[in-house]
Amino acid sequence: MRLTSDPRDLTGFSDFILLRPEPGAAQSLAAAKKINLPARSFPAFVVEPCAWDVPDSEQFDGLLIGSANAFRHGGKGLSAYRERPVFAVGEQTADAARAAGLTVEVTGKGGLQTVLDGLAEKGASMHLLRLCGSERVELSPAPTISITERAVYQTVPVPMSDVLKQALSGERTLVALHSAAAGSKFAADCTANDIRKRTVTLLALGPRIAEAAGEGWAHVHICDVPSDTALLSMAASLCHGFEG
Repeated sequence: MRLTSDPRDLTGFSDFILLRPEPGAAQSLAAAKKINLPARSFPAFVVEPCAWDVPDSEQFDGLLIGSANAFRHGGKGLSAYRERPVFAVGEQTADAARAAGLTVEVTGKGGLQTVLDGLAEKGASMHLLRLCGSERVELSPAPTISITERAVYQTVPVPMSDVLKQALSGERTLVALHSAAAGSKFAADCTANDIRKRTVTLLALGPRIAEAAGEGWAHVHICDVPSDTALLSMAASLCHGFEG
């Protein structure tokens, strides 16, 4: 694909906004820059570690991980599980596991439930330790798979800044949503600050995220593949138009 319009503008949109928390926000900004897509970051949350008790690793057949944040904020307790395989939600989480010195057995696509369904299809019988955030998606494992959960990080909401409110006052704004929590918070913030939702177009990483944001937006676009690359490619096509 090649860009067919001036990369310095956002044809049809007044701004492209990312709500992803760090360090993901910086990664998305860098990726957007590579495809000449102007973007601004206003993280909706900051991610912080939270204290957790470390169960005996001998109880578990592996770690079930839905975010690289588990490795960024899990702390010294992670060392107890170096001999346990990781079942990761996707490539980024798998890379973080390897960087933490763990071995990845499964790298999923499409969410943790898909990972569990794949294990069930193979007839797996196991007990997994899920290291997650204080808020997480509820899972439905097969009867042969049991899960113990430990929250190792939490997301703390950031108030909507005056700069972001000003950015959202344009006639057409494009906003990227990387999580359901960001979707629901952004919707609530827009209502509380009298932001005109009908002037905002959303790009959601998946259907559950779009659902969390609710209705009333100008348009809602959902990625076919839940990846930052797919989301930014969609943003670029909406903002500039591509030939390929």
